[in-house]
Amino acid sequence: MGRTITPEQAAVIKATVPVLAAHGLTITTRFYKDLIGAHPDLRNIFNKTHQATGHQPRALAGALYAYAANIDNLGALSPAVELICAKHASLFIQPEHYELVGVNLLKTIKAVLGDAATDAIMDAWGAAYWQLADIMIDREQELYDSATNWTDWKDFKITRKEKESAEITSFYLEPLDQSFKLPTYKPGQFISVNVFVEELDGGVWQARQYSLSDAPGTNYLRISVKKEAGVLIGEPASMTHPGYISNILHEQRKVGDVVRLSHPFGDFFMDDKEEEKDAPVVLISAGVGLTALISILKSLAKEESKRPITWVHGARDAGVRAFKKETDELVAKNENIHAIRFSTHPNKEEVEGDHYHFKGRADLNKVSTADLHTDNKKTQYFVCGPTKFMLDVESQLQAFGVPSERIKMELFGTGGVQRV
Repeated sequence: MGRTITPEQAAVIKATVPVLAAHGLTITTRFYKDLIGAHPDLRNIFNKTHQATGHQPRALAGALYAYAANIDNLGALSPAVELICAKHASLFIQPEHYELVGVNLLKTIKAVLGDAATDAIMDAWGAAYWQLADIMIDREQELYDSATNWTDWKDFKITRKEKESAEITSFYLEPLDQSFKLPTYKPGQFISVNVFVEELDGGVWQARQYSLSDAPGTNYLRISVKKEAGVLIGEPASMTHPGYISNILHEQRKVGDVVRLSHPFGDFFMDDKEEEKDAPVVLISAGVGLTALISILKSLAKEESKRPITWVHGARDAGVRAFKKETDELVAKNENIHAIRFSTHPNKEEVEGDHYHFKGRADLNKVSTADLHTDNKKTQYFVCGPTKFMLDVESQLQAFGVPSERIKMELFGTGGVQRV
């Protein structure tokens, strides 16, 4: 049974919303610095890039603000909590980590606010923290229970590297323990990849989440990783670049090397309910956002689904577009699958109608309503790509009359999609 706060404590939390708006980022920035300073082992859990860029403190500040503002309506936070719990489970966060965070967060709130942090405020925030922590600990335990015999980092060997485009390479990963049976994950979910980075802080483990990019039921797990340009491994100025770990995978990890993986997790997946098995599916992506959606597409084809499926993808040009051969083969073999491609800046070798269908950024206004299946009240929409792209697609679909509950978006990074 989780702990709960009293109505009086909830009122105090509500009253601190303006304080969090004014001082939240100051609190969270200092909190992470002090926490990691006091507990250096946590460097192996926290994303070094998100710390250096301030992304993680901003996300926590936003989360605290949202929690305080919705303290009497926690149901509104359920999607965000589910996202965070899935991320935590992929990093094997444990109850003792919540203890460390709680103690240090309250200490930082007191230090930053000083005399303004009265006993009543500190008591209320202590109770509020543990109310939320208990909810998350319980949910994460459910996720660990579902993972059965995979509740810690597991060694996998890179058995194949395949270049999918000028920027994206697929890694085929098989368990080092050949007797280990891979779980059946849900198409669209991700794994965490944990690598040791010698150049960071004298050596530190860093984990990154990558969508699984193949259908379940194989003897391997496949991830398809985009290599960011301009990152130099070992160069101090590059070490906190968002693409640093992806560059290590591309440049330093070879076939035969071992990496550590988490169990698949994530709330972005194809949930094939019986009553929706005939519903059209529209998969809309830009750039490397197609990795989660290719898993859904290949899974539907593997099941020999007859439901109408539309694949919409936007890329800069044909050179950076991954999985064209795979999707072309699926279209040729399955008359219910239709692919539509956008090229922002087609190169001179690209042929309209083959390499791309529309010039420019992905724009659903250029796609026929028949391909978008907006007239079917059961159509499921899956959207993945940069934040602005996803929000633009969501707005376009809503303008076509599609309700929000039928639009599923992959929320990359700490804090998910920002709507303000």
